[in-house]
Amino acid sequence: MSVPQKVSFDSRGLRLAAFLHRPAAGSPPRAGAAIVIAHPWTSIKEQSPANYARVFTAAGFTCLTYDAAYQGDSEGQPRDLEDPAHRVEDIKCAVTYLVSLAPEIDANKIGVLGICASGGYVPFAAQTDLRIKAVATAAAVCVGTMARRGYDKDSSNMEVLHAQLEAAAKDRNSDVPGHEKVPIVHMLPERLEDAPPDFPETFRDLASYYRTPRAQHPRATNTTLPRSWDLMANFDAFAFNAMIAPRPLLMVTGTRAATRWYSEDGVAKAKEPKELYVVEGLTHADLYDKVDEAGKKMVEFFGKYLV
Repeated sequence: MSVPQKVSFDSRGLRLAAFLHRPAAGSPPRAGAAIVIAHPWTSIKEQSPANYARVFTAAGFTCLTYDAAYQGDSEGQPRDLEDPAHRVEDIKCAVTYLVSLAPEIDANKIGVLGICASGGYVPFAAQTDLRIKAVATAAAVCVGTMARRGYDKDSSNMEVLHAQLEAAAKDRNSDVPGHEKVPIVHMLPERLEDAPPDFPETFRDLASYYRTPRAQHPRATNTTLPRSWDLMANFDAFAFNAMIAPRPLLMVTGTRAATRWYSEDGVAKAKEPKELYVVEGLTHADLYDKVDEAGKKMVEFFGKYLV
């Protein structure tokens, strides 16, 4: 396994902290092919992106992982902001950084992998950034659709979303002196054992990853500013997935993933070449660290379309 190199790159004037993962010694030659790996909502590069980077570098690919703007070790105020537009810009700027590494990296052999929320941001970026030659996702989610509909394909979350938008408005007003600060949103309990008995299974799945030794990290607090919701509420990641073609799209999910329908929707809205790959027995959060089968499938995918 190669030791990642600390690097940084610019995204709309903000310095993003990143790791450049070079191919492992003795791995197959990939002729300068590289993969950008983008992390989930409230996550950091040291978590699920690192797991996939280990698989890809062992297979000979160069990988770039990074913390999104306003999060982790990257710059940006206010902290813990989730901004879909800037998240998409981060991906495009990560591609630009890889292009700058020529001749080590071949600008015509750059792919992207998005995990969870970035599984929405990455296809969205690829719809208009033709430098991205192959697109893969793991446990993809569109944060806008989730804000509007929740985890259930046939549900509506609009009443809850209205309350979230009211909190977002108060959060923005708190920038004005004399206005009350709005508490930051804690997406998960501090410890899995603190979860109430009626805690939804979808969130328990996430807490079992983020709030246990599986992935706990001091810089991954699983918190989000309330004003993030007025940036996410009308975002639609997959509406123009047909624009990715003729470049390939692979969306990986699990049979037990509550978010499976997001990947099904994303693939349905795309044109060929496209593929939905479902890993037997895995939940949404399982695809963060149980990456053997998903990673093998993605290595085959990027090997076919980038090399």
